[in-house]
Amino acid sequence: MFGVARSVRNLTMNVLMRIARFTLLQMPLALVVAILNPVTSHSADTSPAQPPLFSEDFSQTSAGPLPDSFMVIQGEFEVKESGTNRLLELPGAPLDSHSVLFGPVTNANVTAEARILSQRKVRRMPTFGVGLGGVAGYKIQVAPAKDAIELLLDTQIVTNAPFQWKSGTWTHCQLQISQKGERAWAIKARAWSEGDSAPAAWPIEIQATEPPIAGQASVLGSPFSGEPIQFDDLRVSGAK
Repeated sequence: MFGVARSVRNLTMNVLMRIARFTLLQMPLALVVAILNPVTSHSADTSPAQPPLFSEDFSQTSAGPLPDSFMVIQGEFEVKESGTNRLLELPGAPLDSHSVLFGPVTNANVTAEARILSQRKVRRMPTFGVGLGGVAGYKIQVAPAKDAIELLLDTQIVTNAPFQWKSGTWTHCQLQISQKGERAWAIKARAWSEGDSAPAAWPIEIQATEPPIAGQASVLGSPFSGEPIQFDDLRVSGAK
């Protein structure tokens, strides 16, 4: 009696295993992987990206004076029409150093970036860039006459890296400050031309032991070529 029951049970298990094996063979590979390894198939981070701390592309801003969310330090910055686009423009004169502040006051775990456009005139070329920490904080400055990007603290050059600027092409500038320890901060800077990929390795990276200055982000420019400098897609976001 027990032997018959055991035989029936074994036969039933064999049939079920054959059915299961046949079913798996008919399934798409991705579905089989999901069934056999559910932890792996759900391990990807699906949490939504954090919104930026500040973002401005000027598409909803009227041409003319800057909105109240900006603080001009020096320069006749205005929102200008450029075809179907609107952007921030610094005129080609006077030939001086100009900047404008925007976004929240912060000093760590933050990235500032913008797209910047200008052009050379004969041998004269502008300088421009993005900053963090207000007027006296860190800045990335594109220096076309030196074929370089520079990391500045206030007005002092801390270090630099080679960079080939393309006149008349938008340049992406990005500056990041991240706290790595109780008294350790990483300051990174990079730039790339529109149409190129962002450098995977940051060409400028230093370690600081003094707390970065707290302040707003900025864009800056010196129109030494006598041509306007245009800024667009200003953004401040968190950084790890």
